Amino acid sequence: MELMSCIVSADEDEYPEIAASPSPLKEWSGIEVPGLDTVKLATLHSLVTGDSLQAALDYYEPIYVEEGDSETIILRIDGEFFDALVALDEDDVENLVGELAATEAYENESYDVDDIYAYVVSLIDLAQLAESQAQLLFVWIRVVEN
Repeated sequence: MELMSCIVSADEDEYPEIAASPSPLKEWSGIEVPGLDTVKLATLHSLVTGDSLQAALDYYEPIYVEEGDSETIILRIDGEFFDALVALDEDDVENLVGELAATEAYENESYDVDDIYAYVVSLIDLAQLAESQAQLLFVWIRVVEN
């Protein structure tokens, strides 16, 4: 089983269309995040907001599931996390990347620190774009059977 995943900026009511899309990045502004799952998302949320990991995990129950050849799950980025992302500055990002790279969720996958930095900066940029367009961030995860 493989996870294809991305985070997109969209209007609040567009998540069913995002789920149905075979390639959301062709239709919405967003970033590809290979291997992103709820644990990795909640880990980042926890580090940015100070919430416990368990509390962060509670925010990321799927808001929509599209059944079919491949199951697609849509998560909505929590508002507090969204606001905190928008407010991060460069010093915060450098500290965050170091902490994130040292977490079990990311360390076990042997992520490169430069890749984590690029992901976090891209996510912040996307959150700022979404804020400027009065949109939300959604995570699109497609489960692909090998």
